[in-house]
Amino acid sequence: MGKLVYNTLGHSFDIEDRALSHLRLVFMNKLRRGEPFMFHFSHQDGSGNRSIWIHPSIPMVFHFYGGRQPQLNRRWIDQMMNDASSPNGLTMGPEPDPEGGAPVA
Repeated sequence: MGKLVYNTLGHSFDIEDRALSHLRLVFMNKLRRGEPFMFHFSHQDGSGNRSIWIHPSIPMVFHFYGGRQPQLNRRWIDQMMNDASSPNGLTMGPEPDPEGGAPVA
């Protein structure tokens, strides 16, 4: 379980390391291009949903607790990039099967 630490107030959100690795790549690419976007996700404990504005001027830290970099799923990255570029923004969803089948549980 990793953490996304957002802004200088230190707001943090628990996100699984695998998902956080994919998000880091998407955030990095969008922000490098100067493309802010909305990010929506559910709390792991079921206590509701959050939406945060991702912008290059807002500091973020990706804190991973695992020791190994997971293998990245290109289909999931492409899906996240498309979602982040949409009018609704990026919603954290299930990982799709890298081979094109059903989502990975």
